[in-house]
Amino acid sequence: MLSADYNPDRTTLTELIGMSRHARTLQLRSIRIGSRLTGNYLSRIKGRGMEFDESRVYQPGDDVRNIDWRVTARTGAAHTKMFREERERPVFISMDDRSTMRFATQGRFKSVIAAELTALLAWTATQQGDRVGGEIFNDIEHREFRPRRGKENVLHMLRTLSRTSDQAPVAPGSLQAAFNRLHRIVHPGSLVCVISDFHGFDAGAQKEIVNVSRHSEVLLLHAYDRLESDLPQAGRYRLSLGGRSLDINTADDAYRIAYRQQFQQRTNALSRVCGGGRMKKIVCRTDESPVVVLRNVLGKQRMHSSRAG
Repeated sequence: MLSADYNPDRTTLTELIGMSRHARTLQLRSIRIGSRLTGNYLSRIKGRGMEFDESRVYQPGDDVRNIDWRVTARTGAAHTKMFREERERPVFISMDDRSTMRFATQGRFKSVIAAELTALLAWTATQQGDRVGGEIFNDIEHREFRPRRGKENVLHMLRTLSRTSDQAPVAPGSLQAAFNRLHRIVHPGSLVCVISDFHGFDAGAQKEIVNVSRHSEVLLLHAYDRLESDLPQAGRYRLSLGGRSLDINTADDAYRIAYRQQFQQRTNALSRVCGGGRMKKIVCRTDESPVVVLRNVLGKQRMHSSRAG
């Protein structure tokens, strides 16, 4: 049941603060990097750490204090416990608030979905004791928040999100410029979460986000509306996007095909840049719950089940 203050095109500070209770079911530590920092994240380096990884057959030079006696007794061969060392990294959330984000035909605006994803990730990182920072960028400016620990820094970000207002119709800002700035301000070894509809994800933007991924792990969260992936049945429609009106005729088969291909090219580009292994992609439609989407990927219960299997 929807609350009395539910609004498809805006979110409130109360709603964003309320995301903290859902963040308890999420786990960012399941995402691994190879950074040699100290703290609370799991690296691929195996050694004496806090997180048990696996048992393997004992090899000369292994620490005898790490012998797994249960597995040894069961198999009759000496086995050693292996651990994944815990590492720390700042979590930096970059949220797209350009005019193209103020759109939805179902559910809530992409900008609202992005704000809720931002809140969920920020609360999750904070509850895990991480430093959280970020930026909110639109067509003409950006607001930066330096990574800090504690909920006050998160609240400062969320207050800014809840106060964003409609911008005058302008050309969408450049993703290439936004990602170039991101490359310059993010500290190496960070977890960088980019939340966007990725309009304008051209070759220049792709190159810049790949540059970010060379020194940090990048999580791309793609927010989109169903209408962006495919047009409705044949007819004439008027859409409002970022304060502008657009008339479309879906009876033209060639137009429908070109429209669908344009969206497919964007999603293919996102998948392609994630192919290098330092970036991951999560997709969230405007008619989906950001809580459910993140829980399906980063849920504690899911990650526990995966390790147990």
